[in-house]
Amino acid sequence: MKTDAIGRLGEKLAKEYLKEHGYTIIESNYRSPDGEIDIVASKQGLLIFVEVRTKSSRTFGSPEESITRRKKQKLVAVSQHYLQNHDIQESSWRIDFMAVELNASGAPKRVEHFEAAIGDEYDPSV
Repeated sequence: MKTDAIGRLGEKLAKEYLKEHGYTIIESNYRSPDGEIDIVASKQGLLIFVEVRTKSSRTFGSPEESITRRKKQKLVAVSQHYLQNHDIQESSWRIDFMAVELNASGAPKRVEHFEAAIGDEYDPSV
């Protein structure tokens, strides 16, 4: 399976997981000049930006290990761009991370959701 197909499958599995756990998917693959957010979702009035990392082997580390400090900074910048571009002033939001691991045949062997994994939950009214 090619890298882009692995990524698309991981995002599909992540969306299914989020929906099963009460999240509403608002948008996928939001792009800004700083990069991309895989999933924009909401749950109980909270806006959630979700970065999905999918691996089919651990040869180059786990999905969690692929999130660098620079990537975290880009995710924050893209999230802030989304808020400004959609004129969202007073909203609580956070950035979550989802790790997806596939077995050799492409079936999911792990889908794990880490809430508020990048920075603290942000609430501009506090």
